[in-house]
Amino acid sequence: MPTSHALSSALLEQLEAVLGRSHIIRGDELRQRPISHWNAKPTEALALLRPTTTEQVSDVLRFCHQFDQPVVTQGGRTGCAQGAEALPNELILSLERMTAIESIDTVGGTVTVQAGAILEVVQQAVLEHQWCFPLDLGARGSCTIGGNVATNAGGINVLRYGMMRQLLLGLEAVLADGTVVSSMNQMLKNNSGFDLKQLFVGTEGCLGVVTRAVLRLYPKPLSCQSALVALERFEDVAELLNIAQRSLAGTLSAYEVMWGDYFHRVTEPGGHRPPLSRDYPYYVMLEAEGADPHRDDERFQRLMEQALEDGLIVDAVLPQSESERRQLWEIRENFEALYQQGPTYLYDISLPITHMPAYVDDVKRALATRWPSAPCYVIGHIADGNLHLFITPPNDGNDHHAEADQDVYQSLLAYGGAVSAEHGIGFEKKPWLGYSRSATEMELMRQLKRSLDPKSLLNPGRVFDLT
Repeated sequence: MPTSHALSSALLEQLEAVLGRSHIIRGDELRQRPISHWNAKPTEALALLRPTTTEQVSDVLRFCHQFDQPVVTQGGRTGCAQGAEALPNELILSLERMTAIESIDTVGGTVTVQAGAILEVVQQAVLEHQWCFPLDLGARGSCTIGGNVATNAGGINVLRYGMMRQLLLGLEAVLADGTVVSSMNQMLKNNSGFDLKQLFVGTEGCLGVVTRAVLRLYPKPLSCQSALVALERFEDVAELLNIAQRSLAGTLSAYEVMWGDYFHRVTEPGGHRPPLSRDYPYYVMLEAEGADPHRDDERFQRLMEQALEDGLIVDAVLPQSESERRQLWEIRENFEALYQQGPTYLYDISLPITHMPAYVDDVKRALATRWPSAPCYVIGHIADGNLHLFITPPNDGNDHHAEADQDVYQSLLAYGGAVSAEHGIGFEKKPWLGYSRSATEMELMRQLKRSLDPKSLLNPGRVFDLT
């Protein structure tokens, strides 16, 4: 490993020959870039490289391998676990110029893209051909397909379509020594030996750099029914989920829960306009998408009417336009108001649905003991077991992240939960990975890393340490 924070002139010469000087960013120009969406501090790294093809990525990694130069891969820099944040001794391999949508197969229902393609751009491109790429998350306008693969992204449609792993048919990746592994499969069924693409899904760039992908598409929905509902008990939240899944003929695509204090906070004056009373214990944003507008509307209306009649929900609002629908979703997806109170820590955990209220109570009780006035706001995709917590500790100039981590993850142990549902591990959750993975699993991860990246040059120190 390099012992000083200086880029070898010999390596720089090789990189310039591959990329051209204009696509290597260094010094003050690099420091003008914020570290990530979540961290506005200037980027500190040896340089940022911007290849345009798999071949260039291969050449870059081959030269870095020869010079023992660590590399961190960056996509849209929206990750929440510090997995793509560069260290001063690292080169940044940015895929921001690899954005091509190469082909859309309207017969087989696939799209082939470069890894730097923005999720929302891909979504819009296939919609023009009456197809849908259903992966969807709040960072859709910035996150990239390669980052979605590397973190096995989830989002709001997981209960119906699965995570990125289920939407990926094939990919191309480059190993640490520059070897290109191309498995651009376009079929739903391909059981020909090991499914090697899975080595690169959810492994956060530690085993290889994803450069291209083949994604599975679904027919564009012809109908969309949405509602924001209020409920008095968490048991009602869970029951409504079960009823909706049974009664909507498989069209339920999103079921997002918001604890009452979250809803109350983000709808304060100056925030989102509250479409319902702000004082209910729970709120759920649910959405169904189907292919028969008339029958789908009827089913959804019956569900809402029956749930109100049975007292399962106590209030509801159904949007009458796409604009109103987006305003409702903004309450769930735009939580910038939570960061106005001071340093706020975002958590992404999963556990069985039945344990969620007890777990949240445990966390809030632990936090209240530590910091009596520190708020903890909770939202979740819930149907897939995923909750997000926002914790704002005292704004006294000290870093309280480790203390908040202790309360969040220690409380999770009793319920058999996971320290990361969809955001990955990166640097931030590395100390806590052992809460969710056994020693045997951890060692197998290390064996894979040693096998594919024996010099530990790709995203080193993320997820776990080799020793």
